[in-house]
Amino acid sequence: MKKEIYLDNSATTKPTESVIKAVTDALKKYYGNPSSLHSYGIQAEKIINNSRCLLADYLNINPVELIFTSGGTESNNLAIQGITKAYQQRGKHLITSPIEHASVNNVFLNLAQAGWDIDFVKVNKKGQLDLDHLNNLIRDDTVLVSLMQVNNELGTVNNLAKIANIIKNKNPLTLFHSDGVQGFAKIYTDLANIPIDLYSISGHKFHAPKGIGALYLKSGIELQPIFKGGGQENKWRSGTENVPAIAGLGAALKELPHLNSENKLAIQLTELKNYLIKELTKIDSVIINSPQQSAPHIINFSVPGIRGETMVHALAAQGVYLATGSACSSKSKGSRILKACGLDSKLSESALRVSLAADLKQADLDYFISSLKEQIDFLKLF
Repeated sequence: MKKEIYLDNSATTKPTESVIKAVTDALKKYYGNPSSLHSYGIQAEKIINNSRCLLADYLNINPVELIFTSGGTESNNLAIQGITKAYQQRGKHLITSPIEHASVNNVFLNLAQAGWDIDFVKVNKKGQLDLDHLNNLIRDDTVLVSLMQVNNELGTVNNLAKIANIIKNKNPLTLFHSDGVQGFAKIYTDLANIPIDLYSISGHKFHAPKGIGALYLKSGIELQPIFKGGGQENKWRSGTENVPAIAGLGAALKELPHLNSENKLAIQLTELKNYLIKELTKIDSVIINSPQQSAPHIINFSVPGIRGETMVHALAAQGVYLATGSACSSKSKGSRILKACGLDSKLSESALRVSLAADLKQADLDYFISSLKEQIDFLKLF
């Protein structure tokens, strides 16, 4: 039987057994509408409240500061569209970076067409932000800065506390949003001690179901809802809550590593990443694109001369599953993000992304390395 090694966990993760059970129980037993006043509704509401408290505790925030959404894309859209609609009287200037996820990048492009003035913070070839440039870009009329916590292709980590302090020192009225989809549960994030205003989360990146996410909205910050309806989620996000998915989110939260100020990274992932980088650097054809101090679960590398999609298909035939980059842009030619970083087209078009999960073993990575070497030797014959 062919071995199967799943190395595309930044695209999505496999739900754990406890998550599947929580979802199934909610579908079978707790199917009431959480807005209903009878016992079925109260049971469903209790599930929502429990999961909200678990997530709030993980981020060290007040549960009322959390809005459940359908995932990272909706959270990012709600944050950016909601803030620009609520605070447009302050100005028409926004700041982001050229390497944000499509659910941020495309919103900003649409806002530019609507008349907003958008500035992009410079990045280097490793995806690291030029913070001096950020400081110089902030103006009196800057309404919002949106910069991701962890880049979804390179694994580059942005220091949210440092960025937030730059923003607030330059203009205390400028709001700061971060797409935390790839950072949550991988990087220690204590939102109570960071002057950040909005933070996006997606459940299926940490073994919860697809179709559930959350947005942290700091108390006192206004937001214009993008859905009109019954006023659920404290009137921020109308629509009946997805109770089974929220139940699964709660189950996934219970299994996450407990990061703290001393243990800032998920240890198991860090050990796996360090081992894999060591093995990859032994292969002459491989060039590592990720920065040395990257997130514990993402490694981006290139094999110049072999197109990324060709290698993805070749490895899939061997039972190894990885990606060329973000799943949301996997069908595009080359990587928008790597191109924006200024990487040579040979590196961009041959780039591969490995993204790890804690249940992987060293033997799994050895099988991947062996398969990669075989396919490099084979494909370079053509």
